Amino acid sequence: MGIQTRTLPLLLPFLHSYPRHVAHRRSLQLSANGNLAPHSHTLLCRHFSKDSSSAQPVIGQDSVEVLGHAYPRDDFTNITPKILAKVGRNLHNQSHHPLWLIKERIKDHFYGTYVSRRGNPLFSVHDNMSPVVTTEQNFDSLLIPPDHPSRKRGDNYFLNRTTMLRAHTSAHQRELVSSGLDRFLLAGDVYRRDEIDASHYPVFHQMEGVRLFTNHELYSRVENGEDLTLFESGGRRTAHKQQSHTLEAVKLVEHNLKSTLTGLVTHLFGKDLEVRWVDCYFPFTHPSFEMEVRFRGDWLEVLGCGVMEQELVNSAAQRHHVPGLWGGSVQKPHPIFSGLRHLELTHSTKRGLEKAQHVRTILTKQHTTQPLSKYPALHNDISFWLPEDERGREAGRESGRERYAENDFYELVRSIGGDLVERVTLVDRFSHPKTGRQSHCYRIVYRHMERTLTQEEVNCVHKEIESTAELELGVVGRY
Repeated sequence: MGIQTRTLPLLLPFLHSYPRHVAHRRSLQLSANGNLAPHSHTLLCRHFSKDSSSAQPVIGQDSVEVLGHAYPRDDFTNITPKILAKVGRNLHNQSHHPLWLIKERIKDHFYGTYVSRRGNPLFSVHDNMSPVVTTEQNFDSLLIPPDHPSRKRGDNYFLNRTTMLRAHTSAHQRELVSSGLDRFLLAGDVYRRDEIDASHYPVFHQMEGVRLFTNHELYSRVENGEDLTLFESGGRRTAHKQQSHTLEAVKLVEHNLKSTLTGLVTHLFGKDLEVRWVDCYFPFTHPSFEMEVRFRGDWLEVLGCGVMEQELVNSAAQRHHVPGLWGGSVQKPHPIFSGLRHLELTHSTKRGLEKAQHVRTILTKQHTTQPLSKYPALHNDISFWLPEDERGREAGRESGRERYAENDFYELVRSIGGDLVERVTLVDRFSHPKTGRQSHCYRIVYRHMERTLTQEEVNCVHKEIESTAELELGVVGRY
């Protein structure tokens, strides 16, 4: 379970030849001073006619190479060079990077609060696990059913049918519990295909914790605790507990989880923070809860937690423990972390390091929101007819899709416009009264973090999106 602002939503088949979308999509290139280069409209548009993917990892015709390993391609492969280039950056482990600073504050809290009698930290930290996992690790090991929406190819990045980039750090839970660990923190980069706005980015970072309790650990401070037990036989599953757990065990684990996490967020954001807990659902915990914090009059989801399904612990040979689990994204509660308001900043190694001292100050002072950028935004609309059945099936066969999906369009826009695209919003749906044809209109907001964009520059990027959408998605433009 990752710290995150929404419940876990948690790809597309390609031809065995070089994928068309890799050959045609080009990310906008910036010069050393952060300007678009070249500057003239004619030269800028000509720039897009050249393949600029050479600087990015190459996805071969038969395999995908990542982190020194080659993985055979198949009809599930949908990783793009732009996403592949972000694998292995490990920004959360780069000293003084904003993500590293947040991770270190969380670690320091656990190291200082939970110690053994000899003063040693009780929680171990694991932040170097490979982001390449099997689908069994990412889904099956967490009891995520085969028909669960989080398994959708359109929401994940697959290297092939059995291998993917992890969608959550929880993919490593079972192997760590199986190794004998009973208290640990997990941190790492995770990858999801998603909509485009200020709070979504295809790469973000999660940190989560797991604690397993023995009978003695849970009841040692309870009067007559020696008469209490973790498990019961013949129990039944209710809204408040799993069938194998006693109600008193679950209530104590729940109390421990909530008090631990309340202590963490007050450590991060101050004692005046208003917190509430909401019942929710996760496939691998029961009961499950989400923490919300009061921020500028609104309640924001910050993290999730719950009592891990006992089946997961039993499969990891820890059947005599009752488990607690919490987790969330160290980026996604971004309005609270004021200096990290724009997610692109946290993924820019250079800018992240340049801003480190500023962010260090922010993380230790009162938090106030800041605008995404002081430079103005520009927006262009794009409207098109969705593929008709025959055309849609043909486009699907060529690009590896069964039918048009919004996430495919978002991924296309992201691949071409890169981090200049701040937000994409579906602003209108239209159904022709006679033919029944469906039309979508999207508004694409462009903004540069370091300077003012010109309409001429934006128009060039936008035209590339229009032409590529027709080529790859089988849509018909209404420009």
